[in-house]
Amino acid sequence: MITTTEPGIANHPVVSSEKWLTKRKALLAREKELTHLRDQIARERRALPWEHVEKNYVFDTPNGKRTLAELFEGQRQLLVQHFMFGPGLEQGCQSCSFMADHTDGMNVHLAHRDITLVAISRAPLAEIARFRERMGWRFNWVSSNSSDFNRDFHVSFTPEDRAGGEVYYNYGMQPFPQEEAPGVSVFYKDDAGEVFHTYSTFGRGVEVMMGAYNLMDLVPEGRGERDVPYKMEWVRHHDLYEPQPDAKAAGSCCSEHS
Repeated sequence: MITTTEPGIANHPVVSSEKWLTKRKALLAREKELTHLRDQIARERRALPWEHVEKNYVFDTPNGKRTLAELFEGQRQLLVQHFMFGPGLEQGCQSCSFMADHTDGMNVHLAHRDITLVAISRAPLAEIARFRERMGWRFNWVSSNSSDFNRDFHVSFTPEDRAGGEVYYNYGMQPFPQEEAPGVSVFYKDDAGEVFHTYSTFGRGVEVMMGAYNLMDLVPEGRGERDVPYKMEWVRHHDLYEPQPDAKAAGSCCSEHS
C-alpha cells in the first residue's frame, strides 16, 4: 500500500453533483490560468538568447565517433537527456531510467517536428549498450566519456569539483551527493552547420520528460511519495518492480466462482 503525503484521502468530502460541478468549474478556471502561464513561459523560453558552442565535442556512438553537430541526424533541433550513468556502474540511475522509459514512444512524433532526441552519459559505450539492451530501449544513446561535455554542461563533477562540499548545479552552488546529475539540454543547428546552446533545465525541471507524473497528478493519491528529501525513492528500473498482487489470488469474486 502506498503511504501518501497527499492530505484529505481519508474521510474525503462527498457532495451532490451540483456542488461537485461548482467546485470543478472553479478549479477549471485555475487550470486555464496555469495553461496560459505555461504558454507564456514557453514563449519566454524560446525568446532566450543563444550561446554558440565553441568546443568540438566528439562522442562514441554505435556508428563510430560523431561530433555534436552530427548527433542532429538531419534535424535542426537536438534534445539531450543528460543520463546519470558514470563509468564502472552496473546500471544507470533509476530516475533517469524512469525518464527514458517515456522516450521511445515520443521519438516518432518529435522527429516530425524537426527534433532529434539523444541520451548522453559518461559511461563507456559498451556499458551503455549492455544496459540499454536490458531495458529494451531503442532511442539513441551515446558516450561522452572522452570529452568535457558533461562537465561543461554541469552534470558531472570531478573530486576537485566536490572537494568544497558544493558543486555548480542548476545555476548555483549547492550540495550534491553524487558525481553525476540529471538534466535536459537543447541545441539548434543553423544552415551553416553552426551549433548553438539554447536552453538547459535541471533539478525538477527534468520532469518535462516524466509524462507518467502528469497522470499521477490527476488521481486522488497524487504521486504517493513520502515527504523525504529524495521523493523518487520509490522508483525502480522497470524490470525490478515487485509483481502487482493478482486479483484472483487476493480472493476476488471471480476466484470464488472459478
